[in-house]
Amino acid sequence: MVELTLDLIKDTLAHRERVTAAAEGLMPAAVMLLLYPKDGEFCVLLNKRSMTVEHHKGEMSFPGGARDPEDADFEDTALRETEEEMGITRDDITILGRLDDNVTRSNFLVKVFVGTIPYPYEFNPSSHEIAEVVEIPLNVLRDSATIRWDSRIEDGERVAVRSYGYQHHLVYGATAKILDQFLDIIEEGLTKEDTSLD
Repeated sequence: MVELTLDLIKDTLAHRERVTAAAEGLMPAAVMLLLYPKDGEFCVLLNKRSMTVEHHKGEMSFPGGARDPEDADFEDTALRETEEEMGITRDDITILGRLDDNVTRSNFLVKVFVGTIPYPYEFNPSSHEIAEVVEIPLNVLRDSATIRWDSRIEDGERVAVRSYGYQHHLVYGATAKILDQFLDIIEEGLTKEDTSLD
């Protein structure tokens, strides 16, 4: 059985064609999907947004937000927002790659970066923006018992969408969609590596 490593994740992200979206009419934003080893397995860092933020009050999300004019690029946006929200110094983040662009129902065009940090790490979340720091083990997210299925109408069609239940939290919407893609990429990388060893 192939072991999941940061190198495997980085390599899999590097060897896939990323889907991009045009920014016209959408609010540009970036998020950081951070993972790190904790207690012998990888965890994904999420946060529960406070009720005082402008968008997506009380929802589960990745660190991130709208691009500022002074940001050099979208990676700079993701790093700045992660530092502002979670107190994670940008120099402590190693970027592993990127996922597809994500267009949200609230008209944001989200560029998604995947990164890692050393652990243990002392998070210093913004009391204004973050109600709770949530670390979800990757194995929990990969477990089918964690998945919840909902249906909604998109472009006149009924579609099934996944969300993720963890403790008293529900991860849904754009955050769940980003997790879907990341988990699919991990499975793809593990399967490819496993096949190459046969």
